[in-house]
Amino acid sequence: MTTRTVAAQVDFTAETDHLAVFSLAVARPGGAAPAGESLRLLVDGRQVPLEESLDLHGTRLHLARVPGGTECSVSYRLELDGAPAAAPPADPVDHVRYTRPSRFCPFDEMVGTAQALFPGAAGGAGGYGTLQAVRDWVHEHLDYVPGASAGTDTAVDTFLSRRGVCRDYAHLVITLLRALAIPARLVSVYAPGLDPMDFHAVVEAWHDGTWYVLDATGLAPRSEFVRIATGADASETAFMTTLGGSIALGGMQVSAASSARAEEDPRARLVLPL
Repeated sequence: MTTRTVAAQVDFTAETDHLAVFSLAVARPGGAAPAGESLRLLVDGRQVPLEESLDLHGTRLHLARVPGGTECSVSYRLELDGAPAAAPPADPVDHVRYTRPSRFCPFDEMVGTAQALFPGAAGGAGGYGTLQAVRDWVHEHLDYVPGASAGTDTAVDTFLSRRGVCRDYAHLVITLLRALAIPARLVSVYAPGLDPMDFHAVVEAWHDGTWYVLDATGLAPRSEFVRIATGADASETAFMTTLGGSIALGGMQVSAASSARAEEDPRARLVLPL
């Protein structure tokens, strides 16, 4: 039996009153919290209740009003035993939702580029091979450089600079696929085996009624990923969102471990369970 243990802690100073939205908890069908899950928010050392809201695809958001001038810490931990949940359903409306341009994936600016790089692949004409080809191209042409990109960089910026971190790799894969009229979306995950350890951003791409997981960084075995949030791009999957105020981010720690000894095969067709 495989056991995965995931955890995260984010420390921050609330400079002004705001609504904090956290996306740290693992995704669950119907939003049901798994047994043994621990999630708590401390504000000036006192625990504050969190309100859970269910987003798309089992994404669970936790909200709290945080007063300004306070020191805060949010922490999460879960141990998962046994087989993961079933594969995500292939909802036909997702074919529309995830073929549109989005904040960090303005594919309409890259249609010509995508068609030149992958001739004859529009609309999935190349089959699963197109998904693999886009993943491989990004893997081969980008350099993984922490700190090389800004939080506002789009896939176009990444294409021009040819460097970035996991979210930049994911945004470029998504943008190229959408430019070929292939639905693609971003998933934030806990990734056992990732080095350096952090929240990880990967891609799900639609082919023949199934969402397949792609990771152009190749930094961790996809078979061990644990889904957190799913959305159009990083604007919908951020681990923390501050609404109506400002914060100063302090320390952050993420850990993910698995009892399995998995290795990554970048050419394997894998589905990321919900």
